[in-house]
Amino acid sequence: MNLALVHSRARTGVRAPEVRVEVHLGGGLPAMSLVGLPEAAVREAKDRVRAAIQCAQFEFPQRRITVNLAPADLPKDGGRFDLPIALGILAASGQIPLDALGGCEFIGELGLTGELRAIDGVLPAALAAADAGRRLVVPAGNGAEAALASRAEASTARTLLEVCAMLQGRKTLPAAVALPVRTATGPDLAEVRGQAQARRALEIAAAGAHHLLMVGPPGCGKTLLASRLPGLLPAASEEEALESAAIASVSGRGLDPARWRERPYRAPHHTASPVALVGGGAQPRPGEISLAHHGVLFLDELPEWSRQALEVLREPLESGTVTVSRAARSAEFPARFQLVAAMNPCPCGWAGDSSGRCRCSSDAIARYRGRLSGPLLDRIDLHLDVPRLPSAQLRPDAPAGESSSQVQARVVAARARQIARSGMPNAQLGPAALAAHCRLAEADQALLERAVDALQLTARSMHRILRVARTIADLAGAEAIASAHLAEAIGYRRVEFQGDSRAA
Repeated sequence: MNLALVHSRARTGVRAPEVRVEVHLGGGLPAMSLVGLPEAAVREAKDRVRAAIQCAQFEFPQRRITVNLAPADLPKDGGRFDLPIALGILAASGQIPLDALGGCEFIGELGLTGELRAIDGVLPAALAAADAGRRLVVPAGNGAEAALASRAEASTARTLLEVCAMLQGRKTLPAAVALPVRTATGPDLAEVRGQAQARRALEIAAAGAHHLLMVGPPGCGKTLLASRLPGLLPAASEEEALESAAIASVSGRGLDPARWRERPYRAPHHTASPVALVGGGAQPRPGEISLAHHGVLFLDELPEWSRQALEVLREPLESGTVTVSRAARSAEFPARFQLVAAMNPCPCGWAGDSSGRCRCSSDAIARYRGRLSGPLLDRIDLHLDVPRLPSAQLRPDAPAGESSSQVQARVVAARARQIARSGMPNAQLGPAALAAHCRLAEADQALLERAVDALQLTARSMHRILRVARTIADLAGAEAIASAHLAEAIGYRRVEFQGDSRAA
């Protein structure tokens, strides 16, 4: 038999499409050609494969070798196809049994000695192989990651020789084993002194998956509060954790298999570019907003970010996905993140402070706040003032607030009510669900309409007030939205920022 077929997986965004590695040995001068839209790293596989086969004490065929990576219109990159190409050559030349390849998929980069080296994007490949009903063979360095896919059958190998021994029936490869999951020990909300209203807003944001903007002077605790939000969120389900882990796997930044159940918390610097936020590159990789999928994205010093970087957030905040398009390819990444932003009230940071130290002119303050567009602010559910605390409240012996575990218990109960009622957090309710689950009494509807007219709010802002009010009612265990719930929700819209929101 001069023809062999080996199953493998490519990497396209967070998907792992199947690739059929077809190897044909023909007559003519010895040569090896790779077809099927391979990029440079794939074309270089011929030299790695030749050396690995020879170091494993196999014979490299002195014939014309054609390797086709199908489908031909799918770009192939990286060293992940080294192992299947080597196995295809050995099977086509009769050195390993051809029929043993059928029920397996293979991915892995080969060293010149035949050593198998770890690659990225193994978790999506393991999930896809499980759906196809095949066993996946991966390098030993990727075993812990492949084992995260509990429904997948994955084996690990250290060398090409071990894989060939398995296919010849002389050796059994060890199953991929997951690492013990570490218990998350994040910062505790009890460490935050005072700031009762900010703690309340953080609880509401966690319960309904609402976006939050905190405005206050330097050192008032905005960053401290934001870092406590992941500890208030309900534990991620296995499906959510796998989605987040798959994004980290293909990002090229590595995945810690022992911490895969933790909700991500991303806090990029304000000098980050739009591409760093949404993803990009010649071979599209996820950006910060996708790496924060099912977690928290914290943007500090919000007005210091470039206008272009902030505006790219608008669509993902609504849709929960981001599409990165390039000339040769495009990729879609999930981006259902929870935004927490922080900013100062003016360039010096002290506008409105009781100390009176602010010397910024009204024009300077207007220009500073004008860096944030109305449509972006319109998409943030909760706008919160975080004041500077009196020094007496910062004493070490000052009364501590509730711990994260105490607040999380209420958040979990409120989120469970939302899931049972509509199948999603309140922040994601659509128009039909709003009409069904956020009905107001006649007097409360009149109150909302007066607030919309007085604050010059958009329809989007009005709907976000309703979603927040529904969450406040869920935290209180109420079946219907009451006047107190609605009034508190209206209080989380900053009046001074509403003038630009009509641009939405």
